[in-house]
This record gives sequence, structure tokens and C-alpha cells, in this order.
Amino acid sequence: MCTSTRAFRLLAVAAAAALLVACGGGGGGGSDEPLPSVDTSSVAAADPGSTLDAGWQRRGIAQIFVRSYQDSDGDGKGDLKGLISRLDYLKSLGVGGIWLMPITASQDEDHGYAVKDYRAVESDYGTLADLDALVAAAHARGLGVIVDYVMNHSAAQHPAFLNSRAGASNAFRGWYVWQSSHPSGWSIYGSDPWRAYDGSWYFAPFWDQMPDFNLTNTAVVDWHHDNLRFWLNRGVDGFRFDAVGNLVENGPSAWENQPQNHVLMASVRDLVGGYQNRYMVCEGPSDPAGYAASCGSAFAFGHQSDLIAAAQGDTTAIAAVAAYPSTAPAGAATFLSNHDSFAGQRPYDQLGGNVAQYKLAAATYLLQPGIPFVYYGEEIGMAGASSLSGDPKLRTPMSWTPSGGFTTGTPYRAKSANVSGYNVEAEAADAGSLLAFYKTMLALRGSRPSISAGDYQQPAASGTLLSFQRTQGSERTLVVLNYGATSATATVTGLPANATLASLYPSGDAGATASAAGQASITMAARSVRVFDVR
Repeated sequence: MCTSTRAFRLLAVAAAAALLVACGGGGGGGSDEPLPSVDTSSVAAADPGSTLDAGWQRRGIAQIFVRSYQDSDGDGKGDLKGLISRLDYLKSLGVGGIWLMPITASQDEDHGYAVKDYRAVESDYGTLADLDALVAAAHARGLGVIVDYVMNHSAAQHPAFLNSRAGASNAFRGWYVWQSSHPSGWSIYGSDPWRAYDGSWYFAPFWDQMPDFNLTNTAVVDWHHDNLRFWLNRGVDGFRFDAVGNLVENGPSAWENQPQNHVLMASVRDLVGGYQNRYMVCEGPSDPAGYAASCGSAFAFGHQSDLIAAAQGDTTAIAAVAAYPSTAPAGAATFLSNHDSFAGQRPYDQLGGNVAQYKLAAATYLLQPGIPFVYYGEEIGMAGASSLSGDPKLRTPMSWTPSGGFTTGTPYRAKSANVSGYNVEAEAADAGSLLAFYKTMLALRGSRPSISAGDYQQPAASGTLLSFQRTQGSERTLVVLNYGATSATATVTGLPANATLASLYPSGDAGATASAAGQASITMAARSVRVFDVR
């Protein structure tokens, strides 16, 4: 989901209107149809344990949009069985786990954030048994699986909301935010968040088909906790939480990042922490540091823009990138782009197809501290679809072959604009490809504790040069980057006296030696990265 003005606009008006009619939502009167039952059964914790290595997430996590990853049955839509068939690829990529964008049954039947059943799998994707098979297959390969969870709102088709809108006397009325008259003075993302229904008003800032839960109601919070245990008991390795900045509203000028949000997420963190070796990360674009503290991990919004600008040689951005890890909150989850256009277009498009700059951006965030998230297709340089705009442009079918390779049928959405040249098949055969580079950087991260979990020391930015050291125990790694268009010499200080610098990347390159004062001169080609084992 999203929490910005631009993100709100991502739901195309025509598509939203069509879905509104199909779903019978929006304004208007009640219905004579019988009200559906709501599953409020309690779920007790039953931890199946974990076979994953401790800190599996620090190797990096691939963000997967199941609908666009791999179709197994020819209907043009990706599914869980298709994803299972691609787990060996993800293992070979070098990540430690995968994040699945919403796989729960949804009203929108696309992005998935309008959840209509919190304990069922979207029928287009398969069944609970397919999800269990995916988790088992991923675990067999040492890969963790986290799933998206939408705590802020449900679909308007959710049984609880259908009951809630039946009237003030309904037992589920208090599960959502209702008012008997139209509240004034509200504007969220440039629009009125209050929606009319049968003489009352309900709160739904993202879309009238996604009403907000009343998270000051302990029954609602307890129900969400039961839902989380439902998935944890099945063996999933954690969650990505959507829109945590929007959980509780205290008025028209106090609707984002309220203190109750942090209390709610801290309680969720305690629940998830009661299971072995689990991980959770939160989306709170306007307060990443605050949610890193309450959730334990949060996406580093803002940093992705500096990473892209640094790769283009922006010296102010390079200095910001050098300093970021020293001030970043513990649990920062770094990324170059994701499924929301407010976070930026795909890196290929932002960088105008400049592969050398692309590699620099990738090396920077994969070798610096944090928990890096790789959006599907990023590792092969997928572009957006030229015929699409908004979020759909970023969520095109994965480019496996020059013709697509996503489905034997007709893809549900347009392909990436550069599918013919930037695809797994072509890049797997090219030692100089983006895919080969990502594999190398992730392999370094996975094999060297100093990179995956070590301290960040001696960061230095000078013009278009950046260097830093990562240390863990006796292991020390030196990383040097030249974002400039010409060769340069980096002067690195703070090394152990007379240390030997053996080249880890590029493999086979000549090393260097530090002086008795712990200083070394490193020759850097234009737009290059070098990584050394410091002995």
C-alpha cells in the first residue's frame, strides 16, 4: 500500500469506478441480503519452530508480487505453484528470504491490499495447501518467507464491514470508524476520507472500498493477533506490515503517526517475537526511525533517492549515503525501489538504462548495513511497462526470457519495456550482466559476517569517491566506490598498520598494502567498485 498523496492517486479512477459498481459499494442504502458470518475464532500460539539460520534476513530479501512472478496453469496470472518452480532461481540469486505481497483473498484481485478474508489465500494464487507447500519448499532451500499483513483497513466486502454497515446496533459497528454526521475539516492525501453510507459516514482515506478498522477497539486488535498467529502457526517466518502510520486517528490534524500506532506495533512485535527466529518489517514512510524502534525494522524511505542520486555522481547524495548508516536506526530495511510509484520508478528507468550506474547503486546498498530488499526483476534491470502508468507500470510480469516466459497464456498485464534484452535467460549467460553482479554482491554479503551484520567504520566521502569498512570479530572488509565518470585515486585511512588488502571484487585484481600509519591509495576506474579483505 502507500501513505502519500501520490500513492493515493495510484488507484486509477476508471478501474476504481468499475470495481465499485461490481462490489456494490460506495454510498446508498442498505440491503435485504442476509448478513455473512464473521470468523472471530481465537487462535492459540503453536510455534512449529524454525530450521532457518539465525539472521537469515540479513542476507537480503526478495520482494515478490505473486501475480506477476510465474504462472503455472496458463491463465495469465502468477500463482504459488509458479513461485515454487522459481525457488531455485531465488536461492541461486543469494537472498536469505522472500517477502510476498498480499496473498490473502482480496476484493481488488490485483494489488491485494483490500483484504476480504484474513485467513484464506487469494483463489487466483491457489490454496492454503499451496502456501504450506511453498513454505516447506522455501525452508528446504534455507529461504525464509514473510507475508504482507494489512492491519489498517479491510475490503468493503469483508464480512465484518458488511455487518458493520448494517446499522448502529450491529455487533460489528464498533469494528470500524463510523460517525452519524459528516465530520468537517478533514483532508487526507488531498481528499475527504469520510464516505457516506445509508445516512452515516465511515472512514476510508485510501479508497471508499477500503474502510479503516477501529484499532482503539481491543476486540479488533485481539482478532488481528489471532490472524497473525494463524499464519505463524503455519510456519511463515514473519510479516511486512502495511501503512502503520495510519492505524489510529485523533482528529483532522492528528491522523498520522499517532502514539497509539507505536503501542499497537510494539504489541505485535511481542507476539511475533514469541515465535522462534521470526522477522517483521513495517512501512511507515513519514517516520522510518520511529517505526524501526516500535516494529524492530522499518523501510528506509528517503534513503533510496540518495542511493540513486549518488550512483549518478551527485556529490551531496554521496555524502548523505556515506553518513546514513552511522545515523540510521537499528533494523533499517534498505531498498532501491518497490511496488509503489511514490517510492520511485524502477531503477532502470530512473537511471536511463545506465548499467554502470545501476551496479553502483546496487553495490552501495547491498554492502552497507541494513536489511536489503530486492524488488523482483531489479536484479536483471527490468524497466516499467511503457504502456502503463502509476503502480501497474512497476508491477509487470517477470522477464524470464526474451519473449517473457511468465505464462503459456496471455499475460494479465503488459510486459516490461525492455524484456527482449533484460531477462534472466540472456543475463544468466553473460558474466558481465546485472544478474551476475547482483549474485556476486549478495554472495559477498552472505559469506562475510562483516558485511551482513558487522559494524560500519571509517566512512569517507570525497567528491565522487566513497569508502567504508565493515568489521565483525577479526574479519574486516573495505569497500571503495567511484561514482565519477573518470578514474580517480581514493586515499583510505583508518586501516590496521601495514595491513594487506586482498581483492575480493573484482576477483583476481591486484591488492594493496596499508602503510604503518594505516593508509592506502586505491586506484579506481570510472564508475567502479572494489572490495577488499583486510588482513
